[in-house]
Amino acid sequence: MSIFTSSILAFNFGGQEMLLVFLVVLLLFGAKKLPQLARGIGKSAGEFKRARAEFENEITRAETEEETKAHKAETTEVKKEEPKES
Repeated sequence: MSIFTSSILAFNFGGQEMLLVFLVVLLLFGAKKLPQLARGIGKSAGEFKRARAEFENEITRAETEEETKAHKAETTEVKKEEPKES
């Protein structure tokens, strides 16, 4: 078994492992701090999702802009090649 495979298996949590993690967190932070901790994690996850969506929109906008520029260049090139009839 390679190191890569064993590191992947380390994050394969089941129900018992999740319960153990929850109990350790409960012991470390206490019952009063858990709602604040969960709220902070939720806000962080929401901010991450917004940042990811903004990044994806920026990439999509840039790709669209490039396609538009390329299309305009092709159109201009075709117009130059067409002979004018007098």
